[in-house]
Amino acid sequence: MQLYSYFRSSAAYRVRIALNLKGLTAEIIPVHLLNNGGEQHSVEYQQINPQQLVPTLLEQQAQQPFILSQSLSILEYLEEKFNDIPLLPTELQQRARIRAFCQSIACDLHPLNNLRVLQYLSDILNITAAQKTAWYMHWLELGFTGLEAQLSDSNPHFCFGNRPSFADCCLIPQVYNAKRFNMDLSAYPKIAAIYAHCNTLAAFQQAAPEVQMDAT
Repeated sequence: MQLYSYFRSSAAYRVRIALNLKGLTAEIIPVHLLNNGGEQHSVEYQQINPQQLVPTLLEQQAQQPFILSQSLSILEYLEEKFNDIPLLPTELQQRARIRAFCQSIACDLHPLNNLRVLQYLSDILNITAAQKTAWYMHWLELGFTGLEAQLSDSNPHFCFGNRPSFADCCLIPQVYNAKRFNMDLSAYPKIAAIYAHCNTLAAFQQAAPEVQMDAT
């Protein structure tokens, strides 16, 4: 199993956490999103992922490799194939809440602030660095307010329940990126507590951007 990843990609970070939590090993294939205009745009990578995004999961098979993109789809695939260590609870409504939380991050918040959007704002629309930061922080604050409300019944350790789930796989990378922009988390005590606790666990530490082979 191979994972095409960029060390700072929050989407790839989600999958790295999930792999670690499940005790799975994948060969990490770095795809640097900035070098040489972005390695994701190369002809070779477009044959693997026509969307020119990371992550991409690849499994060798007898006939042809199985290739899967989109981090949430990869999490679901890993959960169904390797269910010895589940990252979703058995209770139906709690599973639904977790999926809704993940989609709040992956579908609502993250797409507004990902690299290609920020590059378009700077390179095509010619906004200033201050304006780009204002854009980034506006959507972060709006998104984190909604996420904090969804965590009203959480404990200080994990988003939902007493063990890590898809929700934690999605939240921790988003907070990591927010902290890169010096976001003040004092208005989001549940998010801050969960982030602090998860980062004491080896599965999260080993998935962190700064310890990846392509970290620069």
